[in-house]
Amino acid sequence: MTTTFTPFNVSCYNKLHEKFQFLFEPELINEICKTGMVKTYKEGSVLMEIGQTLSHMPLVITGSVKVMKEDKEGNELLLYYLELGDTCAVTLSCCTKPSKSTIKAITESDAEILFIPVEKMEEWMVKFKTWRGFVLDSYNVRMNEMLDAIDNLAFNNMEERLYKYLRDKVMITKESKLHITHFQIANELHSSRVVISRLMKKLENEGLVIQHRNYVEVKEFM
Repeated sequence: MTTTFTPFNVSCYNKLHEKFQFLFEPELINEICKTGMVKTYKEGSVLMEIGQTLSHMPLVITGSVKVMKEDKEGNELLLYYLELGDTCAVTLSCCTKPSKSTIKAITESDAEILFIPVEKMEEWMVKFKTWRGFVLDSYNVRMNEMLDAIDNLAFNNMEERLYKYLRDKVMITKESKLHITHFQIANELHSSRVVISRLMKKLENEGLVIQHRNYVEVKEFM
């Protein structure tokens, strides 16, 4: 996918400073504004494809992004979400040399993404203590989330995985009404639509969710 970047302007700088002033020092924010690019995406846009050469590190300014793994048959599995101030662990692990992506990243909602050239990673690791801490903390958080995803897949039954998926999605999107189909859920949980439909009905009978014609509500968040 070819991305058209928009250079930072005063408005972008003010937004970045407002959101990240407690994370990065002013000198680092100034450097980000000199070298970074920002792009606005609509919900469902593909930010990164499997096999794409990684030239920039994404940093979420607004919105949310879901990170997926894909097998040879094209079946997808949700690994984790990215929100404000988050970046992708796979990108971080590939910043020391030219690499190709092993994951797919898709916007879960309308989003603004800051892209930082990967060659700046090593320079800023030495130059800025806050950046070094950010990178190490981000890598640790994303790795723990991937381990949680593996544990969820290995040790929880599909009903538990489904309910966790719905709860996580509500918390990420901050929307109590989930406009999502059984087919989409099945795809992200690496299951079948028939299994998901049966389990959704079971969750509804247990009083955990309410299914409507075009959306689902998780009663815990109503």
